[in-house]
Amino acid sequence: MEFPGQSVRPFLIGNQWRETGTRLPVINPYSGQTVAEVCQAGMTEAEEAISLAVRASPAMAQLPSHIRAGALGQVAKALLTRQEEFAHTISIESGKPIADSRREAMRAIQTFTIASEETKRLPGDIIPMDLAPGMDHHFGMLRRVPIGPVLGITPFNFPLNLVAHKVAPCLAAGNPIVIKPAPQTPLTALLLGEILMESGLPIGAVSVLPCENQVAELMVRDPRFKAFSFTGSASVGWMLKDKAGKKRVLLELGGNAAVIVEPDANIELAVHRCLTGGFSFSGQTCISVQRLYIHDQVYDPFVENFINRVGLIACGDPLNEATVVGPLINEGAARRVEDWIQEAVSQGASVLTGGKRRGSMVDPTVMAEVRQDMKVSCEEVFGPVVTLTRYREFDQALELVNDSPFGLQAGVFTEDVNKIFRAYRKLEVGTVLANEIPTFRAEHMPYGGVKDSGLGREGVRYVIEELTEPKLLVLNLPH
Repeated sequence: MEFPGQSVRPFLIGNQWRETGTRLPVINPYSGQTVAEVCQAGMTEAEEAISLAVRASPAMAQLPSHIRAGALGQVAKALLTRQEEFAHTISIESGKPIADSRREAMRAIQTFTIASEETKRLPGDIIPMDLAPGMDHHFGMLRRVPIGPVLGITPFNFPLNLVAHKVAPCLAAGNPIVIKPAPQTPLTALLLGEILMESGLPIGAVSVLPCENQVAELMVRDPRFKAFSFTGSASVGWMLKDKAGKKRVLLELGGNAAVIVEPDANIELAVHRCLTGGFSFSGQTCISVQRLYIHDQVYDPFVENFINRVGLIACGDPLNEATVVGPLINEGAARRVEDWIQEAVSQGASVLTGGKRRGSMVDPTVMAEVRQDMKVSCEEVFGPVVTLTRYREFDQALELVNDSPFGLQAGVFTEDVNKIFRAYRKLEVGTVLANEIPTFRAEHMPYGGVKDSGLGREGVRYVIEELTEPKLLVLNLPH
C-alpha cells in the first residue's frame, strides 16, 4: 500500500470515514519522510464515537455467538489475504523490519482466529444451590455477560497485533470498542478498520479514533466506558488509571526483562535466543531482553560468542529483507538511548560493542560493569541495549532479577528442574520461561505482569473474562 507524501487519511466512527482540519503527519522513522497525514478527532468526534458505542452495546450483547465468531473469522481471513499490505504499512510507519512485520501480521491473524474460537465456548456454570439447607428446590445457572463499551489505547511498537489484542476479545465478549492508536502508527489501525467495517457487526461496534492526548484523557474519564485497556509506558498507564473512575482497568505496561544463564545451560541456545530477544525491532518491546545475568563459570565463553554474533546483525532499511535492526521510532527516542548509554559509561559501565547513534539508528549495544541503579538496568531502555552481569550463586541471580520496579517476564536457562521451579516460586514476574527468553509471547497465553508492569492479563480468553461479568440466575422449583 503506497502513501504519497500528501495523502490524507480519515478516521473511522462506526461505519463512516470522517475528516477534520486537524491533521498529524506520520513519519517514516528510517527515511524521515512523511508517508501520510492523519485526521485527528476532537471532542465532538469523540462524543459521537462514544454515543455510537453506547447505542451499539445492546445489539452487540444480543448478537448470537455464532455471528460474532463468524465475523471474527472473516476478519482473520481478510488479514491473511492482505497480509503483505499490512506488513508493508507496519514497516513504513513504525520502522519495523519487514520480516518482523510479516510475523506481526501473522500473529494478528492468529489473534482473531483464536477469538473466533473462544466466542463459541464462553464459560458458564451450574451452581448446586441445594448445598445449603432450606434450598433443596433451588437451582443456579451462571453465565458471563458483556461488560459494555470499552476504550482501548495502543502503542506504536505493535501497531496491528496489539490493536488486535484489544479488539478481538472485546468483540468476542460482545462489547463495542473505541480504539485510540498511537500517534506515530495510526495507519495500520485504520487499515484494520477497513476490514472490520466489512465484518457485518452492528454499526458502532468499532471506531478507530486518532486524537491528541487531551481528548484521550477525557475519554478515559468518561463513565460510559465500562472498561479501559491500555498498553504503553508505566508512567502514563498508572496516571490514566487514577483518572479512570469506577470502570474496570487493564494495564499492560513496561519492563526491563532479565535472563539468567546457569553453568549447565545450553550456551548455544541461550546466546541465539538472547540475541533475538535483545535486538529484534531495535529492542522496542516491553519484554525485550535487557538484563543478562550469567554465571561466572560460563561468563567469558558466553560473552565472546554473544559479542561475535552481535557484530553480524544486519542493520538499516526496514524494507530490506535481511535487516534485523532498523531505526527507533524517531530521533528523539534514539537520542534518549544514546544519553542513557553515555550516562552509564560516565558512571563506570563499559561498552563492549555498539553504543553509536546515527539519526534514529542506534547500533546494537552490549554493556558490562553495569550497576543495578543505572538507567540502562533499572529502567526500561526500549532500545537495542543489553547489559551483562556476572553472578556466582543462583539465589543471588534471582535477587538481582527481582531488584526491579518491573515484573513482566523473565527467562532462566538451565537443565536443573529444581532450579527452574525455584525460579518459578521466587521470581516476581507474571511469567517465568525455562530455556526460553522473556520476549516469548503466544496469543492465547495469559500475558501480563506485576509491580509497575501492569494490572490484569492479556491473551484472548483471559481478556474475555476481564470484559464480561458473571451473572447468576437462581430458580426456585418446588415441583
